[in-house]
Amino acid sequence: MKLDADISLLLPAVNADLGMIERVLTNLLDNAVRHTPSGGEVRVELRHTDGRVTVQVSDTGPGIAPELRRTLFKRASTGSPLSGQSNGGGLGLMIVRRILQLHGSDIELLDRPGCGAVFSFALAASCG
Repeated sequence: MKLDADISLLLPAVNADLGMIERVLTNLLDNAVRHTPSGGEVRVELRHTDGRVTVQVSDTGPGIAPELRRTLFKRASTGSPLSGQSNGGGLGLMIVRRILQLHGSDIELLDRPGCGAVFSFALAASCG
């Protein structure tokens, strides 16, 4: 598996709790690595847009089943979201959402057919 980081030069600092954002990234990367097949790719992108730093974590795994997208961040399940045997996302994604909400943000699952799972969030850039 390949891990690729695409980070824009001269990103501004953000006001955030380092430990909490580290947990968000760890959870998203762990999920991506776990669901990416051998020979696949996990990609992290950071961009500065409109006073925010946008982070995207994507993989080339099977993606999230369409019927699970609506409840992915709402309740934990005992099955796998990728197998279709689940009624929601895992506890980790609920925690990710709550941490980001505490930072004035939210997590999105972007719709990119054929690209595996693509999660995105943004944090406000600090003023100096």
